[in-house]
Amino acid sequence: MGRQTKAVLFDRDGTLIKDVPYNGDPRRVEPVPTAVHALGMVRAKGIRTGVITNQSGVARKLITAEEVNRVNARVEQLLGAFDTWQICPHGPDDGCACRKPAPGMVLAACAALNLSPAEVIVIGDIENDMTAAHNAGARSVLVPTAVTRFEEIKRAAVTAPTLKAAVDWALS
Repeated sequence: MGRQTKAVLFDRDGTLIKDVPYNGDPRRVEPVPTAVHALGMVRAKGIRTGVITNQSGVARKLITAEEVNRVNARVEQLLGAFDTWQICPHGPDDGCACRKPAPGMVLAACAALNLSPAEVIVIGDIENDMTAAHNAGARSVLVPTAVTRFEEIKRAAVTAPTLKAAVDWALS
């Protein structure tokens, strides 16, 4: 690969935890099966971790920013602390620079970690995650789920069957 990975940025819903649309209830947070092990592998190598997550439910008034923060706190309780959290509370029509597929959250995470995008890998479950990484200059791995469209899987440069397999690739 040549480039050393210094951080892995994860999509939250569908990648780290089971996707519960517009979830504001920490009790409904359930890690995907390989999340604890995969994150442990990354952290054991001294590689930093971050979360980049679209939370349009805030703009849509379906959840509050406080509920998002409580869910994120539960994610950390179950999966350990992350070095950076980047959250886009905007809706799809707000024209912000942060909402994936825009690169804003990837770039903000890189700035927070004092890294260049070339030192970062993004792991997510939909093409918007891959496009945000590409637009920022980062590498990415798609971990398809039931919501990932076939065309998105075909277009992805790198795919992995599980979060652990994606992390294996990121660490190789």
